[in-house]
Amino acid sequence: MIININKNGKKESYKVIDSWEDVNLETWAALVAASKGAKGNKAAEAMANISHLSDIPQKLIKQLSLSDVSNLMGKLADIQSRANTNLINKIEVDGKIYGYMPNLEEITLGEWADLESCISDGIENSLTKIMAILYRPIVSTKGNFYTIEAYDVESKKLREQVFKEMPAEQVQSALLFFWTFVNELLKILPRFTTEKLKTMTS
Repeated sequence: MIININKNGKKESYKVIDSWEDVNLETWAALVAASKGAKGNKAAEAMANISHLSDIPQKLIKQLSLSDVSNLMGKLADIQSRANTNLINKIEVDGKIYGYMPNLEEITLGEWADLESCISDGIENSLTKIMAILYRPIVSTKGNFYTIEAYDVESKKLREQVFKEMPAEQVQSALLFFWTFVNELLKILPRFTTEKLKTMTS
């Protein structure tokens, strides 16, 4: 959307995102980091949001009235609230099709260890790494079913760069689905580990 700002009798037009689909992973990660860095400072948080989601110069953002900032933040919050939260199994990034891990219950120890490391490092710092683990190139399809490339650390590093352009909307839905799985897994993991140890020792 285009907004007009009058300053010193001069009107300037600036672009603000129309949809959450306009926000890529890199921008969203910057927003998450800025929000965390603001530590409850609402003015700093608002400044970061407007700066990342529009082309309004930072110097001009500081000169906006509180009522203008409130209106703008309300519009941005409304745009984000309309984001699609349904998991998108297949995505296209830079002309290539990637598939979400078809069965999280079949996650390998290596995949889980790397995801756990990403979470420990802070999600806002690891979004591209997490997406590069959860989404991989599709190697075959049959109807609604598909298989993805086997997990490989080297190819993951290449995907991390490409996935900076992945839409934030897809990232959020993937993370929501993943967290639901993680919460369920953590409930059964201690029991599962105990049972495995008993089997191994016997």
